[in-house]
Amino acid sequence: MKHFEKTLISKEIFDGHVIHVTHDTVELENGSTALREVVGHPGGVCVAALTEEQELLFVRQFRYPYKEVLLELPAGKLEKGQNPLENGKRELLEETGAVGREYLTLGQVYPSPGYCGEIIHLYFCKVDHFDAQRLDEDEFLDVERIPLKKAVEMVLNGELPDAKTQIAVLKTAALLQRPMTVL
Repeated sequence: MKHFEKTLISKEIFDGHVIHVTHDTVELENGSTALREVVGHPGGVCVAALTEEQELLFVRQFRYPYKEVLLELPAGKLEKGQNPLENGKRELLEETGAVGREYLTLGQVYPSPGYCGEIIHLYFCKVDHFDAQRLDEDEFLDVERIPLKKAVEMVLNGELPDAKTQIAVLKTAALLQRPMTVL
């Protein structure tokens, strides 16, 4: 059986700088209707950048929705007109000062498919060299280097609650364990 939901009515609730919210009436596959609240988001990127010392670059920053400081891999919102890989390279440089090489895709993540259309593109790269950070005017963070093996343990111990970071760390570790992978 092919599953589907057909949008019958879409009412804009909010149109902000980052998100767009609609209240939709949908027709279900059995012919009945249901309500859906949908958050539209331009998407994001996340980069697992590995140094020659087998350390991943992390950023520690305050995250307002949670009212706490989180440790995450470098990431950011997609900008219109740029592809995800170029956005990832820009975010890595802005947040850490790192310039990567040999970028590989780690796939995409749908962080909250029940109500949000955000797609996060994940990448792995090796750090080629460092330049100056180029933080946004409203961005304050600290860069940390964490050995990949320790980062995996931190994910497994619940010390890195950010979903995109967990997935990118674990996928990076799995990628580097493949005997056929040439990096």
